Amino acid sequence: MIGQWQLRAAFAVRLSEMYGREVPAYTTLVDVSREVNEDVLRARGADAERLGSIGRVTAERHGAIRVGTPRELHQVARVFGALGMHPVGFYDLREAAASAVPVVSTAFRPVDGEELARNPFRVFTSLLTPADPRFFDDGLRARLETFLAARELFPPELLALADRAAADRGLPADDAERFLHLAVQAFELSAEPVDRAWYRTLERVSAVAADIGGVRSTHINHLTPRVLDIDELYRRMTDRGIEMIDTIQGPPAWKGPDVLLRQTSFRALAEPRAMRTEDGGVVSGALRVRFGEVEARGIALTRAGRALYDELLGRVDEQAARHPATARDDIARTVWERYLPGSEEELAAQGLAYFTYRLADDRPRDGRTPPTGVAELVRQGWVRAEPVVYEDFLPRSAAGIFQSNLSGEGTRDNDRQGTAYDADWLSGAVGREVLDPFALYEQQQNRSLAQAARALGLTDPVR
Repeated sequence: MIGQWQLRAAFAVRLSEMYGREVPAYTTLVDVSREVNEDVLRARGADAERLGSIGRVTAERHGAIRVGTPRELHQVARVFGALGMHPVGFYDLREAAASAVPVVSTAFRPVDGEELARNPFRVFTSLLTPADPRFFDDGLRARLETFLAARELFPPELLALADRAAADRGLPADDAERFLHLAVQAFELSAEPVDRAWYRTLERVSAVAADIGGVRSTHINHLTPRVLDIDELYRRMTDRGIEMIDTIQGPPAWKGPDVLLRQTSFRALAEPRAMRTEDGGVVSGALRVRFGEVEARGIALTRAGRALYDELLGRVDEQAARHPATARDDIARTVWERYLPGSEEELAAQGLAYFTYRLADDRPRDGRTPPTGVAELVRQGWVRAEPVVYEDFLPRSAAGIFQSNLSGEGTRDNDRQGTAYDADWLSGAVGREVLDPFALYEQQQNRSLAQAARALGLTDPVR
């Protein structure tokens, strides 16, 4: 049997190889990421692996796909369920950007710590929202839903193999090979001609809507390696003549701990596509929909930490509006260094970030009774705190990446009331519970505290 984590690892590798053939600049991005990681490891030593071993970081990828209907999203969940990946987090990109991004999203990923260590592959998956009248009037919505209902993204054989893999937690070798072939094929860019008039109709609303609903297939939209120094990677990619987007999304580079997620990408490339004209002919055209993203992951923040992060974003927005001549990164760095704790110890003490705790090898062994407070356990050397890696995404950053690679602003009628979507609605569409990332991090932290308490002989919970 080929286990689920092995299927997941093999799928990530094959998807990366396929995407590199289709988008050669992605291969450059992966090569530069590897070079930067090797240089950071040489310069920082063990500290470079504070948020994951170099083996994990080098192999790590996240992908992004877009689908059009709850039925398609449910099928995606079956495919990724075969790989031991679960929907985590609800992201509403409609509200995260000034321009038109008419999607709600979740991310499929492993949730168990051991599974993440084996292979942390994750796929950010966006669902089009045709029911939102701010983007689609009744006539366009009806046409779009009819178009989407008539297509088939995933062949029945793939879905049947996926269900078997999920039920049996793996597949025999021959079936595994067939599953991987079909799964990668489902996310290749189709050579089928694109209906030019229909695509342009949707593109006037949103380039993302056109990419989802203007074609009869889906495709991997981008793949993302992980890098240990994203600012250095940005510089090296630019030096190689690769056009990058204007900014690095997420927290600024600053002197304190890396938190949450920083992302950037090279700009979407004009790729040749066959276009079907109004008279039925086929001509050569080009579309800009796929790009190469890269990420640097930091420490997962608690709900309180995330609220502080959002508050700081608001402060940066306010100051940037008042001082348009000042570089936004400089403003953000100043705000971060004033309001965000500058060390892991302070983040933990203020309950702003998640950590796991393990017994210290050099802990006291003189018969003293250890304290029951986690801060004192750390301060007195009984346990060591290790940061929990942020495994998820930021809606504003995701929308920012999408926006930076759009060919136009699109349209949105803000005088109309938007359709409500939330995690419960998305759970119904997916056909399984969309998990709360905060709950997952908290469980991970609490398990480690419980294990430490038992090992130290403490009867009261560690808090």
